[in-house]
Amino acid sequence: MSSLLYRLGKFAYRARGRVLLGWLVVLVGVMAALAANPPQTSAEFTIPGTPSQEVLDQLATAMPASSGGSASITFVAPAGERLDTPERAAAIAAVVADLADVPNVVTADAAQQQEVPEDLAAALTPAGNLTMGPLMDGEAPVTGVSLSSDGSVAVLNVSFDDQLINVPEESTAAVVTIAQEATDEGITVLPSEQLTQEMPAPFGPGEGIGLLIAAIVLFITLGSLVVAGLPLATAIVGVLVGVGAAYALSSVIPMTSMTPVLALMIGLAVGIDYALFIVNRTRRLILEKGLSAHEATGRAVGTAGSAVFFAGLTVLVSLSALSIVGIKFLTVMALIAAGTVAIAVLVALTLLPALLGFVGDRVVPDKQRAAYAARSAARGSDDPHGPATRWAQGVVKHRWLATGGVVVVLGALSLPVLAMNLNLPSAASANLDSVERQAYDATADAFGEGLNGPLLVVASSDQALTPDEIANARDALVEVDGVASVIPGGISQDGTLAIYTVIPTTGPTDAATADLVNELRSDATAQAAGTSIGVTGVTAINIDMSKVLSDALVPYLAIIVLVSLVILMLVFRSIFVPITATLGFVLTIGAALGATTAVFQWGHLHQLFAFDTPGPLLSFLPIIVTGILYGLAMDYQVFLVSSMRESHVHGHPGVKGVVHGFHGAARVVVAAAVIMVSVFGSFIFGDEAMIKQIGFTLAFGILIDAFVVRMTLIPAVMAIAGEKAWWLPRWLDRLLPNLDVEGDKLVRQLEAQVAAEEATEPGREPATV
Repeated sequence: MSSLLYRLGKFAYRARGRVLLGWLVVLVGVMAALAANPPQTSAEFTIPGTPSQEVLDQLATAMPASSGGSASITFVAPAGERLDTPERAAAIAAVVADLADVPNVVTADAAQQQEVPEDLAAALTPAGNLTMGPLMDGEAPVTGVSLSSDGSVAVLNVSFDDQLINVPEESTAAVVTIAQEATDEGITVLPSEQLTQEMPAPFGPGEGIGLLIAAIVLFITLGSLVVAGLPLATAIVGVLVGVGAAYALSSVIPMTSMTPVLALMIGLAVGIDYALFIVNRTRRLILEKGLSAHEATGRAVGTAGSAVFFAGLTVLVSLSALSIVGIKFLTVMALIAAGTVAIAVLVALTLLPALLGFVGDRVVPDKQRAAYAARSAARGSDDPHGPATRWAQGVVKHRWLATGGVVVVLGALSLPVLAMNLNLPSAASANLDSVERQAYDATADAFGEGLNGPLLVVASSDQALTPDEIANARDALVEVDGVASVIPGGISQDGTLAIYTVIPTTGPTDAATADLVNELRSDATAQAAGTSIGVTGVTAINIDMSKVLSDALVPYLAIIVLVSLVILMLVFRSIFVPITATLGFVLTIGAALGATTAVFQWGHLHQLFAFDTPGPLLSFLPIIVTGILYGLAMDYQVFLVSSMRESHVHGHPGVKGVVHGFHGAARVVVAAAVIMVSVFGSFIFGDEAMIKQIGFTLAFGILIDAFVVRMTLIPAVMAIAGEKAWWLPRWLDRLLPNLDVEGDKLVRQLEAQVAAEEATEPGREPATV
């Protein structure tokens, strides 16, 4: 592997013009594809095969008008006034009438528009604790509008002919525009979150600050503005290609608005880090070995590039394995992110050495060469020194204390995970000044929390339901604990299916609402109702999704751990190292999710992270950050422990090899971790709740993993194991191919080549290898 990458690096350096031109052609091609296929993403998430989706499929056949997506518009009267005045009622009625002409809008409320036979009228009357009534426009009720008991707030339900993910943005925008016409009568119009969600900008001020911090760290680490710009330039090219391609594909592959943002987040972080490792190794080879920039670039790609390749491969495995879970939106999200990581690796192995070719010997300025030579002469020893060495020496000296301390501290940070509540974000946790939050609060104050998360319940039978059966099902539903009211919505043409809107007593993200959904689906409820019972609606869909994702976490973990153990065993030729690497990650993910629970669910430090209201964690947060963090954690494991193995291979046994290897990798690992934390952390301060949570979890997870697990726990347990850390059964040693990640075979080949050249030219000055 290292020999192949060595040749690739030298080729890219020599053919720098052609390599650069090739990448420019790729970039222009992606931008052209993006211009021809504008981005089309959605903030909705669906999982086929869940109980709620099965009910939607049933409705699509039996009652198509009730199977599409829905949204709401809340109308609020001026303080102390009412909406049921003739002028205001007429204004709202006009809005309802105009909405009927909007494409994709079925009716203001499809259920209420249905023709109901007279003998069923009594069975279809609402039951329970009703906090609403009709809004009257003269003698007629305004279709689809419910008025609060004090007349100050009204809610209009708007139904669509398809799920909102498939409804064109022009239609939802037209609904909002028409609704705003009611403001002429002094009415405050508040569309629900389904109508106000916008595609998050992939790059904003926060991300700019993150890149600025990364640039500062690169300059401090590399000591040159030109050289510091190389990792930034290659990372930007990588994300432009990866994220640009993702946006271009969004016109043909349905994807959520989170998908390109996640690819940007990961692509920037790994793109900068991977390039940094290769540039740093190039500079070290020039300073320590006196190699030319051309030769040093080739060797850096052959050695550090091998580590980059396998680190990237680990990230690819952990992300791609999400497709095995069988959740479509998660598969698309993971594969787009994995593709961006693959591009980052390819850029680091090809475009970066080409750019190093343009920089040439300036990759290490003359002043830095002179300063290094002066320090080496003054020191007169190859023994490692400096803060990193002192830290490693302290850790290995107090190895048992360090191991126990890390386990206790990270175990304590993991405790909040036991109370973690998962759901999709709702307007209840949006910032107070947002329109969707104001709509949520106005509706909750006037009608109760449950109206923000109504459940659509379907009662069905093999034969046509009688009026008594329909009434009995309604009465059975209203008796279930946690139900505030039940509003019958109509029956199918063949009479075998009836729908009811069930208003819970609790909000859509409350754990009690999830319990209510389970109770409504229970055999006891079906038996009491005398029919089969199904539950759907946005709230039920979100609850089902959270359960599916939670159930998928353990098998997913098993897959990525198993595959990664094999990869790490190939890289390190050890059993102990892969096992400790994985156990260390368990502490990392526990601490990261625990901290996220404490901040976003319990509300600690919420002012610092710029959000108003705590709430449940994103339902796919654990599984997606597990995949990402596992891959990135193994990055640091590869970079740090491969340096330790390199020291061990080159004659530094036991604890000395740990300290010597730590010294060789610590500076660049610290820089890489700070960069990654700054990139992920920059996403915390945006407005999108989902991105905030993912950005925080990844930033905190990298912080813990790099500095506490990889740079404290791993050196400590490596020191405890000593030479046994590198033990591998002989049969397995013979079975596993030698990938030469450390480049030891490459160095021997180059030494032999130099020796052969010197033998043919006896007077030649010995070369440095």
